Amino acid sequence: MIRLIQKPAEFSHKQGRWLFLQLLGLAAFCLLGIRLIDLHILKQDFLQGEGNSRALRTIGVPSYRGMITDRLGVPLAVSTLVQSIWINPQELTQPEKLREATKILKLPYTETIKKIKANSQKEFMYLARHLSPDKAEQLQKLGIPGLHVLKEYRRFYPRSEAVAHVVGFCDIDHQGKEGLELAYDEILKGQTGKDKIIKDRLGRHADDKGSLITQRGGRDIALSIDHRVQFLAYRELMSAVKTHQAKAGSVVILDAKTNEVLAMANYPSFNPNQRIQHMDDKYRNRALTDQFEPGSVIKAFTMANILASGKYHADTKIDTSPGWMKVGQHIVKDIHNHGEISLKTALQKSSNIVVSKLTLELPTMSLPDMLVKVGFTQSTGSGFPGESSGKISTVSSKNPISLATLAFGYGMTVTPLQLAQGYSVLANQGIKHPVTFIKGGNNASVGEQVLDADVAKTVIGMLGLVTEKGGSATKARVNGYAVAGKTGTSRKVSSKGGYEKKYLSLFAGFAPAENPKLVMVVMIDDPAKGGYYGGEVAAPVFGKVMSESLRMLNVPVSKETIQDLQILPAKAKDLPLEYPNKGLILAKSYLAIGGK
Repeated sequence: MIRLIQKPAEFSHKQGRWLFLQLLGLAAFCLLGIRLIDLHILKQDFLQGEGNSRALRTIGVPSYRGMITDRLGVPLAVSTLVQSIWINPQELTQPEKLREATKILKLPYTETIKKIKANSQKEFMYLARHLSPDKAEQLQKLGIPGLHVLKEYRRFYPRSEAVAHVVGFCDIDHQGKEGLELAYDEILKGQTGKDKIIKDRLGRHADDKGSLITQRGGRDIALSIDHRVQFLAYRELMSAVKTHQAKAGSVVILDAKTNEVLAMANYPSFNPNQRIQHMDDKYRNRALTDQFEPGSVIKAFTMANILASGKYHADTKIDTSPGWMKVGQHIVKDIHNHGEISLKTALQKSSNIVVSKLTLELPTMSLPDMLVKVGFTQSTGSGFPGESSGKISTVSSKNPISLATLAFGYGMTVTPLQLAQGYSVLANQGIKHPVTFIKGGNNASVGEQVLDADVAKTVIGMLGLVTEKGGSATKARVNGYAVAGKTGTSRKVSSKGGYEKKYLSLFAGFAPAENPKLVMVVMIDDPAKGGYYGGEVAAPVFGKVMSESLRMLNVPVSKETIQDLQILPAKAKDLPLEYPNKGLILAKSYLAIGGK
């Protein structure tokens, strides 16, 4: 019997092959799964980081710097959008393609390539800053790998030299470096933002991935400066410095009630729109930083101290003969022998003998204490960077000449701004306010009474005589307004010690005298032509600027001046059209003749 036997070996061989393939597929699937787990879970952070480093970029979003305006809203500093060009040296595989770019930028090709090679390990390097949009577009069209455009802002100063020392300027990175740009940098600069973006292999912007830090623009600041008054002050100051061939000059104008700075001009000045290569004297705000011995302008406070003692009054007579007096081993003298004169005449004639003689009869520290009270030797509170405080030399009863010379402005140093603040105390009937550059920065109803109001009023009346006939400052007079003020002419200290034959010409005052609106100080440094006395050099600047400023601000004409004019209608018509309040004068004249 023949039995049929199957061949299981052959069948098992096929089955084994199939099973092997199945196991192989399963193993491959497992390996793939393990790999996926490794990539997506175990090494996710590492791989994500590597991918981000190649495609994901964090870019800064520059903040828009706040605008600086004057009190009327006129821009003094604004930011404009510009383009900057930067390169990634690691992406720049074909440096020769930069040749055309350097031609557009007017850069030396060879030096540019050397600079790029020196920074080959970096990923960022500026090629050019603050370009116009059309030039940046030209560069983009070249399609150079590694060359990128970045949006930035550049500061622009529309009023240029006239207000440069007050506003200051920013550096190329839009950070405040001088003046109020520096003082209020934190407020003005805002907050730079950060955005995530994806770039393709050619470095082009492919997609936005959101914001890390939200960009926030800076806040605007309204200054107390009036651009019209500022321009007047700068124009007349520049003219005076050039006319008298002086070294420099400063003008400060304050609101008499609030001590807001309406104008602060210096000459020589600079153009803040031009890149500052190196700092020198012309960039210094002399009105706040330069200290000098004020000379006779300080006699207003010396006289206030004399009156405050209660021992003397404006009509007290003092004998100044023979025109000089001996103090210790020193001589104090007047320009002329005035004989016996009253205190008000002494201030009008600027008598050194009267103020020295009476100051020596008072307690030694009486005058220094008075000067400190009104603000000398202290900051004005303006917050301006680099402001000087000045000082008063030590006075002693054992050294009487130190007190005698202090009485007429030697042995102490001040700044033009301090001097203006001091005169504002007189103008404001003894009330002292800090100085501010911000519109509305001071409350006119709040201040410190540092001088008796009646004493201040008396001194104002005495200062009014200085600008009248027979006074030392007739050139400071303003048609239609009563002016109160004082001249000063001080010798400059030599670098070798002692005094040299160089002078500072000064005038400090306010108007209208009966109700002061503006306080003004003029300082001309080292005039070499046309005289050097304060009444000849500084007083005319005061008169011109004060005249135009009062009319521009629509300040009413002084009542006393209107009464003194006695202009009949037939004569009033001959007045120039710009004469202050011509209509008011006509009405006064009309009433004076009974309305006929």
